[in-house]
Amino acid sequence: MRKPYPTDLSDAQWIRLRSYLPTLKAQGRPRIYSLRDVLDAIFYVLKSGCHWRLLPHDFPPWSTVYYHFRRFRLNGLWSLIRKVLHAAERKRAGKNPQPTVAIIDSQSVKTVEESAHLSGYDAHKNVKGRKRHLLVDTLGLPLSIYVTSADVQDRVGAQCLLAGIKVVLPRLQKIWADGAYTGEKLAGWCKEQGGWELEIVERGADTEGFAVLPHRWIVERTFSWLMQNRRLSKDYERQVQISETFIEVAMIRLMLRRLVSEA
Repeated sequence: MRKPYPTDLSDAQWIRLRSYLPTLKAQGRPRIYSLRDVLDAIFYVLKSGCHWRLLPHDFPPWSTVYYHFRRFRLNGLWSLIRKVLHAAERKRAGKNPQPTVAIIDSQSVKTVEESAHLSGYDAHKNVKGRKRHLLVDTLGLPLSIYVTSADVQDRVGAQCLLAGIKVVLPRLQKIWADGAYTGEKLAGWCKEQGGWELEIVERGADTEGFAVLPHRWIVERTFSWLMQNRRLSKDYERQVQISETFIEVAMIRLMLRRLVSEA
């Protein structure tokens, strides 16, 4: 019996989460390590930022932990859990599970040597690395996640981020954005693809220094939530799909804490 880490799931969180996880087949080989220990190890990597191979020895072997992390990504389980918890969190907050408004923005982060083969230079932010494109609701919870090299323009990234979401977000009507998304081409594309109104929230002409702008602060807060996890302080991943998955895992952890604390 190992000593608990601060990142471990509580009993109530585990009870809530395990109903979404795969069960053992009647004739399958018995599981050596519990999925709860595997998830605790994944959350430890997310929060501490350590390498998979540097997991403490009181967790399951790193290869077992990574196998489940990768398998859940490939079969879409992480995305499914995030969507289910997102709907539950919106209900808890007294909102319809399907939002009508959203906020879009991007965040450029540095890469490391292992992840540098897919990176670019964001001249505006003076960052060489990758760019995280997020579409969030008014609670700051992601509706869509897309990671590109940092040299991809926000307007181009927005089209990748929003492509196909009309099916999963049928009630969405308006998207708030900053000045980087200004342009009739993107606004027309949004109207054509989903009937969405793209509203640019600009800084006032007389605004000096830092100022909290309506609606835009919501997505900025989401980026700050992500940066509280050391694995997301930079982009350490070789594949952008894994970068997107770690963002999903971070939000799953956040929503679990909220849902259980209010239960």
